Amino acid sequence: MQKDLSNYRKSYEKSALTEDSILENPLEQFQKWFYEVEATDGLEEPNAMTVSTIGLDGFPKNRVVLMKRYTHEGFIFYTNYQSEKGKALEINPSICLSFFWPNLERQVIIKGKAEKIAENLSDGYFESRPIGSQLGAIISHQSDTIASREEMEEKLAEMEKEYEGKELERPSYWGGYLVRPVSMEFWQGRPNRLHDRIRYKLQEDFNWKIERLQP
Repeated sequence: MQKDLSNYRKSYEKSALTEDSILENPLEQFQKWFYEVEATDGLEEPNAMTVSTIGLDGFPKNRVVLMKRYTHEGFIFYTNYQSEKGKALEINPSICLSFFWPNLERQVIIKGKAEKIAENLSDGYFESRPIGSQLGAIISHQSDTIASREEMEEKLAEMEKEYEGKELERPSYWGGYLVRPVSMEFWQGRPNRLHDRIRYKLQEDFNWKIERLQP
């Protein structure tokens, strides 16, 4: 089985990224781009990001996760701490996040270190979730094998009866991570594959060094 995709081509011509147009702080630059993506039609979940970790088997693994907050410190997402990604981050907190925004022909690639956020912050977000999502977080032993979907749905039905009309507490094995960036690369598609790539690297004095990379 094979399919030749060599004729899949597109010319990127929507924007440019220049040194005189970027902000000095990469988190502020991210916020600027995120606002622009939100304001442009054609993308349903601009907060969807690829999360890459190094697994316990030594292989890198990517998966798409929803970013739930960004601050001057970094980027926050939530997951099961006992999942495959949670176990990987426990051993090696080095992580890479990437956003792809095709409606503006942009990417952002973030290298950083992940750390668990304060429990009260995870509590607050858990309480804000719909009851179905709360129950899903409780019953799912994320990344473990299961015999069938029916088994999981039966478990959910039992939990719905058990906790009907009751408030749910966040399980200790579920919560948020803050990713503190050490490198942020902004990629803007340009014609002839001569794309703009601007990278911010965190220095020992906590200032950011700005460099242009070849495409």
